[in-house]
Amino acid sequence: MTKPGVNGLTYAQAGVDIDAGNAMVDAIKPLVRSTRRPGADAEIGGFGGLFDLKAAGFSDPILVAANDGVGTKVKIAIESGLHGTIGIDLVAMCVNDLIVQGAEPLLFLDYYATGKLDPAVGVEIVRGIADGCRQAGCALIGGETAEMPGMYAEKDYDLAGFAVGAAERGALLPRGDLAAGDVVFGLPSSGVHSNGYSLVRRIVAMTGLGWASPAPFAAGQSLAEALLTPTRIYVKPLLAALKATSGIKALAHITGGGFPDNIPRVLPEGFGVALDLASIPVLPVFGWLARTGGVAETEMLRTFNCGIGMIVAAEAGKAVEVEAALRDTGEAPVRLGEVVALAAGEDAVAYRGKLAL
Repeated sequence: MTKPGVNGLTYAQAGVDIDAGNAMVDAIKPLVRSTRRPGADAEIGGFGGLFDLKAAGFSDPILVAANDGVGTKVKIAIESGLHGTIGIDLVAMCVNDLIVQGAEPLLFLDYYATGKLDPAVGVEIVRGIADGCRQAGCALIGGETAEMPGMYAEKDYDLAGFAVGAAERGALLPRGDLAAGDVVFGLPSSGVHSNGYSLVRRIVAMTGLGWASPAPFAAGQSLAEALLTPTRIYVKPLLAALKATSGIKALAHITGGGFPDNIPRVLPEGFGVALDLASIPVLPVFGWLARTGGVAETEMLRTFNCGIGMIVAAEAGKAVEVEAALRDTGEAPVRLGEVVALAAGEDAVAYRGKLAL
């Protein structure tokens, strides 16, 4: 009879290193603990994470859950060797989808799958996840690391995130009383955020630039550094604004699908928005992508955020109050347009003016 590990195969010989996984878990424990908050001690190592809603201060909560990934932005991190901020993107894509429903993010879990586990890379990724959790005020209460030789090339990896938040009953967004004349504000993005990267990478390939090349649109940064600028997390300023004013009726996270796909998700039947494209503070990266790739304005608007990562719909009579509340949080809201009643056959998102590409 063959003894495992003597003459027979081992799991390590099949490509999975359990010791490396255990070493990574030990290394990330301090990072995870840094995300502690009321309701969670942020300790890992058990079979599941715990969260105490009562300790978090909720009396009659509705739970809201979201999950997402980072898309092919991870390819830039992998190919450039810059892994420190991709975890922020992972958290952002989930928690921004919670805050638009009026929910405070409470807990986060991650899934990290790779062909060959490099604990140093894994720690950098989790460092970013912990950073994102602190920015969002949620606890990192667990996760999973999967080493999958044959499924991924050795250095390749993918990420998925899972977030749960809560709102008191009756405080969920969008409100059902959105009306024509309500004001639409936009909150600036930090860059491309985490969607549209298959097109971004195609455009970069057309130029022949390497990831270490100077970014044509960002002085002092390499192309990889500029394109890996992490997604903004809007949670804390929006939670503060929601507490400061009752004038916010709806929020929309501008992710995949851009303006025409995301804004209608929070609009009642029979209503749309009219946006002034000239008012959008277009970031240099979007102008470069449009010009270099010959990307039409309509394609830019349905693929990228173009400089606006979050939409805020405000009650017409409280628009000044909402704008002030947002500015008090450090945001720089831009007045983009207004809610309109739709006639039969009209698009839910209408534009005037042109993007400054």
